[in-house]
Amino acid sequence: MNIEDWRAEIDSVDDELLSLINKRARLAVEVGILKRAAGIPITDPEREREVLTRLSRVNDGPLDEDAVQKLFRQIIHESRQIEIRLSEAARTPLNEKSAQSFVSHQLGEDVR
Repeated sequence: MNIEDWRAEIDSVDDELLSLINKRARLAVEVGILKRAAGIPITDPEREREVLTRLSRVNDGPLDEDAVQKLFRQIIHESRQIEIRLSEAARTPLNEKSAQSFVSHQLGEDVR
């Protein structure tokens, strides 16, 4: 393979990663909705530690543990920001259509 072939392969992997990260974010939004309904805080340091520990354990490189932790801390942070925005929006007086629109935007779905 030449450099263009390798770059095309990297681009394909990047597309897959983006899709999976967005899927993870949509799942986090669903968890955030359940947390809000149950009165559970958005931030769960113990759960975050469990996630990071598990990922460090299953990582087979070439990324080292520090790199994996940094990447996933950022992914968790961004997911939490979506949960926070959703929680704040839930406290704002919105009509039902506006609320559905916000949630569908966060989930990447078309809600009618």
